[in-house]
Amino acid sequence: MISKGYRTKLYTIIATMILFAFSCAVNIFPDSEDLKLGKQVDEEIRKNPKEYPILAGRADVKEYVASIGNKILAAPAIQKRGVYAYQYEIIANDSVVNAFCTPGGYIYVYTGLMKFIDDEATLAGIIGHEIAHAERRHATKRMTKTYGAQILIGLVLGEKPSQVAEITANLFTGLALLANSRSDETEADEFSIKYLASTNYYPGAITSFFKKMQDKRGGKSGGTLERFLSTHPLDEDRVKHVQDVLGKMGNPVQTEANTFNAKYQEFKKKL
Repeated sequence: MISKGYRTKLYTIIATMILFAFSCAVNIFPDSEDLKLGKQVDEEIRKNPKEYPILAGRADVKEYVASIGNKILAAPAIQKRGVYAYQYEIIANDSVVNAFCTPGGYIYVYTGLMKFIDDEATLAGIIGHEIAHAERRHATKRMTKTYGAQILIGLVLGEKPSQVAEITANLFTGLALLANSRSDETEADEFSIKYLASTNYYPGAITSFFKKMQDKRGGKSGGTLERFLSTHPLDEDRVKHVQDVLGKMGNPVQTEANTFNAKYQEFKKKL
């Protein structure tokens, strides 16, 4: 039987380890927790059709998005294929230009985003970006920072089983914890390019999206971009980093053959 003094010492050691991990921004959650949280958030989203109306009766649109995502998931740089869910859902809201990913690889794309962009490679770049958020575990890393060591100690020791439900609720409320930092965005951009480099898509297609965002920003369409910019901050440093990554790859050439513009325009007509 473990003595009270030894148990206290053990807890102190564990707390110290977690505090160290917290200070170093290390993610102490296991992958299984990412998956569990993502599933719970997905369930909450489906309970709120007013805010998140799932596109109904258009299996072809969902399959189209999933086919793009599955090409990206075949990239050698993907590490959590078969570990995370990697499921795709379409939110039927033409006034919102956005996409987001919860822990565990649940990816949501708004119809407003699909109508905003101009080619399939750009959509692939955005989906790759969201996959990168899951792969790099950005959401649960933010949770580590947000909730602090005390609550996380309870989770690790199994003393607070209700805490997961509370965290899920807080994740869902306004999707606040899905608001990515600039460093998260830069990392997700870089990995998206790496993923696409092993596909038949132009790896720098996300730059087309950046340009269009910058052209529309502050104009009549500015309001439709507000939600995207609140969760995906865009600045000149981020754009420059993408250009630098592409430069190191030899600045691959953008063509119809690797952007699939004509194919995508046909898809948009049916959307």
